Amino acid sequence: MDIRKINRELAITGQITPEQLQEIALNGYKSVLNLCLPDEGNLWNNEQEKTEFLGLKYVNFPTTIEEINQQFTLKLFETINELPKPILIHCDNSLRAATVVLLYIANKQGIAFDTVWPRTIKLGLH
Repeated sequence: MDIRKINRELAITGQITPEQLQEIALNGYKSVLNLCLPDEGNLWNNEQEKTEFLGLKYVNFPTTIEEINQQFTLKLFETINELPKPILIHCDNSLRAATVVLLYIANKQGIAFDTVWPRTIKLGLH
């Protein structure tokens, strides 16, 4: 598992496994935010149950790159703001997670969605 710590509150990774949950909890993460869709092939059963059993908060916020727009991200940012920190945000290959974190940080810095979104596309995160 390649966890990329973005700042004190946020980290991203690709799909996690049940075996990695213990390590995630031991590393001090308080929440797991899963951006995967229910029909993605590498998902495993009971991720929420197993995550919460270890004392972490868990939210599945199914996300596709095509859905990302200003209104959608504001709902997602509310979820991020409500979760205990630090949060591990994951998806199948970490591209959606990286996109969401970039947009979230830009939003916190007062940078408009319409300014950041084209940059995420240019970075290849679309």
